[in-house]
Amino acid sequence: MSTPRIGLTQYIDASPQAVWAVVSDVGAAADILSGIDAVELLTDGPYGVGTRWRETRTMFGMKDTMTMEVAESAPGYRTVVLSPVGDLLYRTEFTLRPHPSGGTELAMSFGADQPPQTGVKALAASLLARMGLRAAQKSMEQDLLDIAAAARAWG
Repeated sequence: MSTPRIGLTQYIDASPQAVWAVVSDVGAAADILSGIDAVELLTDGPYGVGTRWRETRTMFGMKDTMTMEVAESAPGYRTVVLSPVGDLLYRTEFTLRPHPSGGTELAMSFGADQPPQTGVKALAASLLARMGLRAAQKSMEQDLLDIAAAARAWG
């Protein structure tokens, strides 16, 4: 069962190559994204399918660490990152498109899949999902602004 999803788009006055360089630089994510407290790389080598890391963020005043893994990667165009947490599988997708003005349109979507729930569990899961998505949307909006600033500085 899929929970509601968030979809955001950000125009960035930088080339798709610059935006991709920022999006795929997991090791520097804590320096680039103000919402990330720490990143611990779990794999070596360049960004691609199978790249794994632990990402720590502060949400609702508490630190939370999630393990992330690149599930799909088309360098310069698209990447999908998955993060399993209990029964949930979070999915974040970034898509880059050249913009007619010369910059880049960066689309980001986020959602989760979970096993079907019934009764009180379904109601509780639905309420928690909506609260989590509101917090996630604010975090994603800031992430996009931080990516834009870093990509403009990159080149």
